[in-house]
Amino acid sequence: MSVLQELPIRSWSVAAFVLRPEGDSWRVLLMRRTGSPPMGGWWCQIAGRIEPGEAAWQAAVREIREEAGLEVERLYSADRCEMFYDPVEECLSVSPVFVAIVEPDRPVVLNDEHSQYVWLTAAEALERLPFPAQRDILRHIDADFVRHAPSELLRIDTGSV
Repeated sequence: MSVLQELPIRSWSVAAFVLRPEGDSWRVLLMRRTGSPPMGGWWCQIAGRIEPGEAAWQAAVREIREEAGLEVERLYSADRCEMFYDPVEECLSVSPVFVAIVEPDRPVVLNDEHSQYVWLTAAEALERLPFPAQRDILRHIDADFVRHAPSELLRIDTGSV
């Protein structure tokens, strides 16, 4: 009998799609990554590692603050995870996805991880996201958070964080 090589599943990061109201509709924030390939130059949502002692939702709020200088007004679990094969770590990477609502008039202040940002409709953002899984999650967010009010069961009480 042969021994199978197991592929580890790791969850050490989060992803967050930031939405803001604009008139009767919503816009989603995408940012262009700095640096070299594989991700340099690509448009993406906010993402980052979970720090020791931090809950996943706290990491999402912190990353939004660090990467875009925005304070979260309301936070929801997107009820989805981003999953992909990571050839560097030789694992399946699973990241919980969050939906953050921010006030419409707040300015974005980028850190050094990104060179540009843009607020787009879901249809426009779908054209810029590089990965099919990201586009699938954004379609879900558009259907269940933009076109319909999200379930309050998915809302996360961030308290005074």
